[in-house]
Amino acid sequence: MTDYAQADFFRDQELLRDPYPYFAYLRGQCPVHHESQHGVVMVTGYEEAAAIHTDAERFSSCNSTTGPFAPFPVPLEGDVSALIDEHRYELPFSDMILSLDPPEHTARRGLLMRLITPRRLRESEEYMRKLAERTIDGFLGTGECDFIREFASPYTMLVIADLVGVPDEDRDKFTERFSRPPDGGGVGNTAGEAMEDNPLAWLYGEFCKYVEERRRAPRNDVLSGLAAATFPDGSLPDVLDVVRVATIIFAAGHESSTRFLTSALMILADRPDLQQTLRADPALIPNFVEEVLRTESVVKGDFRLARVTAEVAGVQIPAGSHVMLLHGAANRDPRVFEDPDELRLDRGNARQHLAFGRGIHTCPGAPLVRAEGRAAIERLLARTSDIRISEKAHGPAGARQFRYLPSFVLRGLTDLTLEFDPAS
Repeated sequence: MTDYAQADFFRDQELLRDPYPYFAYLRGQCPVHHESQHGVVMVTGYEEAAAIHTDAERFSSCNSTTGPFAPFPVPLEGDVSALIDEHRYELPFSDMILSLDPPEHTARRGLLMRLITPRRLRESEEYMRKLAERTIDGFLGTGECDFIREFASPYTMLVIADLVGVPDEDRDKFTERFSRPPDGGGVGNTAGEAMEDNPLAWLYGEFCKYVEERRRAPRNDVLSGLAAATFPDGSLPDVLDVVRVATIIFAAGHESSTRFLTSALMILADRPDLQQTLRADPALIPNFVEEVLRTESVVKGDFRLARVTAEVAGVQIPAGSHVMLLHGAANRDPRVFEDPDELRLDRGNARQHLAFGRGIHTCPGAPLVRAEGRAAIERLLARTSDIRISEKAHGPAGARQFRYLPSFVLRGLTDLTLEFDPAS
């Protein structure tokens, strides 16, 4: 049995498989707890995490993707807030919108929201259904599939390519490039293995080309609209500012949706009762989507750096502290979610989860993940009469063997083999 008092969340391989007892232990100590190995303030309470998420004045996002494992360029002593503002761009991934604070974040998020609009999502939903059908056709006759490689990864990649307007003639190139399932991108891997290289370089090159071309010769497409978008003051962003926005929504959308769909199918394949309930009443699929997002949050947690000494839940957080907002824990807080470890299709507050964060950094791709999840799950259930976990690949019920991403930020399977019976 793991000694949770001495456990190292950032290195302990046991906690990759099932971190939830550890989260419950931390919450039992206090919803805001200083862990013993790295001095990180672990926030497991729902209300406490939501409060910090919405407090950009006291908690900076500059360390959002790196946490404490990319040392701050200078000692955080004295006026920490001023030091953060002066040196933040020396940190890895500092140009990502996830790592920005207002006012820089506000301007760039405005660009991002040009991509994910209600109208664009409505236009994409029919494409999602047709794409799901075509992707299922590729393996339906075999009775088995490598779910990530044959469905989740190509499906989510093409959905996001359609949304951001990657030209039809280039989508085969993207499919080939991303045929290997995403691996977490090197961000948030086991401590000490996080920042060797930037996996976004290829996407930067492609989107730079697109934005430059559309500024020279606009077309009637999404990329032209993005290339022409201005900041709130009317100024035209640098090409690289636009590229960063398009790149992060593409990379994050592909990764998170792939992991979410894989978790959803793992749960369904182990629960014939759930499959039959959802087949009989597809109107329940949206709440199933929310419960999967809540119980198996793709982003286990997000980091903040305390600008000033602050008190949360009666706990003092010194200025300069690394704070980890543990979505996977907050979403199972029994003070908010009754029987939090159970997946319940009738849960009235399921949508209140923090899987997409909260506040100014709420994931703008949340409506996309929900829409493509609904479309994929509905079509997979409609096209099959039974979906099962492959015992050859993962072992029998009650003794399943799954491999999870070696990441303290992302939660998701590295592979999932399914067997199924086509619908008659």
